[in-house]
Amino acid sequence: MEELKSSDFEIQRLGECRIPSPMAAAQFVSDEERVLYHGTLGEIQGFLGSGQGPPAFEMAGPRRQIFFDPTKLKCGIVTCGGLCPGLNDVIRSITLGLFHHYGVPTVFGFPYGYEGLTEKFGHKPIELTPDLVADIQEQGGTILGSSRGPQDVEEMADTLERMKVGVLFTVGGDGTLRGARAIAQEIGRRDLKIAVIGVPKTIDNDISSVDMSFGFVTAVSEARGSIYAAHAEALGARNGVGLVKLMGRESGFIAAYASVATNHVNFCLVPEVRFTVEAFLRALEDRLKHRGHAVVVVAEGAGQDLIQGTGEMDASGNVRFSDVGLYLKDQIVQYFKKTGTELNLKYIDPSYTIRSMPASPYDSAFCLMLGHNAVHAAMAGRTNMVVGGWRRQFTHVPIALAVAARRKIDPDGRLWSNVLSCTGQPHPMAKDMLKTDMELPSSAYGRSS
Repeated sequence: MEELKSSDFEIQRLGECRIPSPMAAAQFVSDEERVLYHGTLGEIQGFLGSGQGPPAFEMAGPRRQIFFDPTKLKCGIVTCGGLCPGLNDVIRSITLGLFHHYGVPTVFGFPYGYEGLTEKFGHKPIELTPDLVADIQEQGGTILGSSRGPQDVEEMADTLERMKVGVLFTVGGDGTLRGARAIAQEIGRRDLKIAVIGVPKTIDNDISSVDMSFGFVTAVSEARGSIYAAHAEALGARNGVGLVKLMGRESGFIAAYASVATNHVNFCLVPEVRFTVEAFLRALEDRLKHRGHAVVVVAEGAGQDLIQGTGEMDASGNVRFSDVGLYLKDQIVQYFKKTGTELNLKYIDPSYTIRSMPASPYDSAFCLMLGHNAVHAAMAGRTNMVVGGWRRQFTHVPIALAVAARRKIDPDGRLWSNVLSCTGQPHPMAKDMLKTDMELPSSAYGRSS
C-alpha cells in the first residue's frame, strides 16, 4: 500500500447533524476524537517533523447530535459471501440497537445478500423485530441467507429508493464492501440521503486497516479441535502424520494462530510463504525419522503455485483454488511409498464445520459492539464506510481504504517468527535448502510433542 495520508481517513457524511440523540445515558464521542493509525513514536514523529498531522481514524461511538430522524427512518440489512460465525449476532445487534437505542420502527432483512435488492430474484424482505431476532445468536449461519456475486447497482439503488430505506447495512468481506461502495456512489450520483455502512465479515481476517474481523476468533478456537485430533492420530501410529487443511485463501492467519495456540503443529504452510514440495517432503521425512510422528497444517491458499489451477472463477470473481490438502496428501503418500517407508496418514478438512458454527463468547461480544457502532455511525449520517477496530478502539474506516489492499502475514514479522519458533519447521522450505550429503538442521525435527 502507498504511503497513507490524513485525507485517506476522511469519512463521507450525508450532512449536518442537528437532531438530539435519544440515547439518554450514552458515553458520547465527539467528531474530533481520533485513533492513531501508526503505533510507534518514531513513525508519528516523522509526520510531526514534516508539519503534517499523523494519519488517524475517526473514532466510532454515539454522537450527541444525529442526522436521521429515527421515528421516520427505515433501515435494511444484507449478509453476503460465505458463512461465518457471528452473522446472526451482527443481525441481532444492529436490529436491537436501532429499536432500543434510537427507536427506529422499521428494519428490513433482505434475503440472500445483494440478490434481495434485485427485483428479478423475487425475494421478499423480512421485517426484523426484537422478538424475531431475540435468540438467533444461538444458531450458526445467517437467518437472512447469503449469496456471492455482484448485482446491478442501479437496480439495487432503485430498490432502496422505492422502499424509502435510509440506511443499508452490508455485512461481508472484500467483495461485499466493494459492492457497498458502488451502491454508495450510485446513491451519491442521485443526490439521495441514504447511508451505506459496512460490517467487516471474513473468516480469513484479511480486511485492510481493520485489526480483526468477526468470526476469526471462533475459527481459530474451532480449528484447535481438528489439530488435537490430528495430533492424537499421528501419535497413535508408527510414522503417523496428521494433515489438517484450514481456511485462508490469500491470508494464512487462521492456520498461523491455530498452530501457535495448539503447540502441536510441526509444519504450518500459508499462502504468504512459498515452499517446494521437495523441500517439505524432505523435512517431513527427517521429522518422522527423529520423532516418529508429525502434524501438518495447511491454509487452503498455500502452495497454489505448485498445483495446476482449475482456471475457473467463483461467483465473487475469485479464482477457484485447487485443493492443496488433497494434493499434499497424495504427494506425501507417493513419496513414502517410493522410499519403502511405512506411513499412516490421516487427513482432516473441517472448513465447512468451522464456518457454520455459532460464534464463541468473545466473538459474540465483539459482534454486539460492531453492530452497535455501525448503528451509531449510520445515525450520525456517515456513509461509504466500514466500522472496524484498531488498537483496541472501534473506528470508522472509509471503504476505499478497507479494500485498498488485502491484509496478509508478514513473512519477516513477529507472527510468522512465533510460528517458526513453535513449530520448529525449517525456513525457508525451498529447493536451495535440499541437501544430499548431510541432514537438515535439528530445527527441522520440531519439538518432541
